[in-house]
Amino acid sequence: MEVVNALGRRKSAVARVYVKEGNGQITINKRDLAQYFPSTILQYVVKQPLNKLEVAEKYDINVNVFGGGFTGQSQAIRLGIARALVKINPDDKKTLRSEGFMTRDAREVERKKPGRPKARRRFQFSKR
Repeated sequence: MEVVNALGRRKSAVARVYVKEGNGQITINKRDLAQYFPSTILQYVVKQPLNKLEVAEKYDINVNVFGGGFTGQSQAIRLGIARALVKINPDDKKTLRSEGFMTRDAREVERKKPGRPKARRRFQFSKR
């Protein structure tokens, strides 16, 4: 089997995911999954599509990810892995879609507006 690649995005994080047959090794930016994401919750998020399809030990995954914070990056990787698995086996799409792994979460940070301290927050107002 050749390498299958897919793209995952979340907030400002972009993950390029390369999946090939192997023994379950996940490498992110040339570092091991546990080293890149010390938090077990984020490791779990990354592995969710693999665990759902019970193929965690079947594929080696190599990821290049940049931008955003660790939460956005982990969710971008999850989307990329789900998309790559569907390219390998289109029958899995229904299962992954029902769990919400195929949906790109489009929420982005709203830009700060001029004359305001934040995007929607107004400066304190007092009538006195």
